[in-house]
Amino acid sequence: MTADGPGRRRKAGTRLWWRVHQWAGLQASLFLTFVFLTGTLAVFSHEIDWALRPAMWVNPSEVSPPASWGDVAAAVAAHDPQAEVISLNAPLHPAAAIDALIRSEGEAPRHVYVHPGTAEILGEGDWAGVQRFLRNTHRHLMIDVKYGVSIVSVSALLLLVSLVTSFAVYKQWWHGFFRWPRGRTLRALIGDVHRFIGLWSIWFIAVFILTGLWYLVEVWGGNAPIPPRPERAAASALPAPTTQGAALDRGLALARDALPGFRVASIIAPDPDFPVFAVQGHTGRAILVRPRVDAVWIDAATGDLIGGIDPRTLTLHQRISEAADPLHFGTFGGYWTKTIWFLFGAALTAMAATGVVIHALRIARSETGKPGKARVLGAAWRAMGRTRWIALALCLLPLLLAPFVL
Repeated sequence: MTADGPGRRRKAGTRLWWRVHQWAGLQASLFLTFVFLTGTLAVFSHEIDWALRPAMWVNPSEVSPPASWGDVAAAVAAHDPQAEVISLNAPLHPAAAIDALIRSEGEAPRHVYVHPGTAEILGEGDWAGVQRFLRNTHRHLMIDVKYGVSIVSVSALLLLVSLVTSFAVYKQWWHGFFRWPRGRTLRALIGDVHRFIGLWSIWFIAVFILTGLWYLVEVWGGNAPIPPRPERAAASALPAPTTQGAALDRGLALARDALPGFRVASIIAPDPDFPVFAVQGHTGRAILVRPRVDAVWIDAATGDLIGGIDPRTLTLHQRISEAADPLHFGTFGGYWTKTIWFLFGAALTAMAATGVVIHALRIARSETGKPGKARVLGAAWRAMGRTRWIALALCLLPLLLAPFVL
């Protein structure tokens, strides 16, 4: 055996890791960029809808004191007596309206916006908005949820491969945390940026991988059961929608007495089969849970509390399931965490794009010596291999299906 045998084996091993890293990043770079971009925008998708729909705008100085939820429910019911009220959703922020969801027979649901201070109806909005488009696109590409989520979750698997191999190809990677990008050439500079973003995003990448893989587990049968609603609803029949407000307000007063600090996030309207309001919110009894498991049920006729869900009683399986969405989109800490998630999501999108640009610049320079924009774009397209056509089709699919699905 030669003296440099071990060194050659190490170099061969490094080259192998590099090829795997390059394969995971290049072959699906277009699709990865698309998934990361739609997920990043989805963090503020509700706010984008708010910005585009003037009916959702209110003057923050006019919302105090707030109207009661009973008055809001009555106003929505009176707005279109023939429509079914589905839910009432708390404002996004002090300058936003309450968002009520209603549905007329044979039609798609639609939004009704209510002034949180006066309970005045401000206008309506279509079901198909930016939030709905981004949610359905990022989650399942507008196709069957089981298969759509599975396809999107491939990005988590590829990201896992990229993360693991990066530690092998980037020697002494921990030194790079405070090494500001300063490449002498464009390719070197983009490479520095790529590594710098990757290092500072390790924690975010890990969160994305874990939640992405969890969604894959859920759609293939590993989802946790949602705590059941009460076995029996109230004995009384469902009263007319315009008369339910008093019962709702009475029940909310009882809920706040029993759970000080209870904040309403959404209210699911009652129906003839279950004449009970499901009030979902936040009590502070547990962190990283969705409002649906921090809830109370209110009799729509009497206003009595007939049960609730204490998030502290959830099993470990249920806690993992309920934590996935808050962690994936950063909603657990309000606008502070949402902003952090948005910034790191944008960085991850840039990292996916710069990976293929680095490779394209190297190819274009080796072919011509002076890589122009057209040559770089061509090299980037070729670098993605045959899978680029599949990735392009997956990116275009939601755009083509949206008019028929939403």
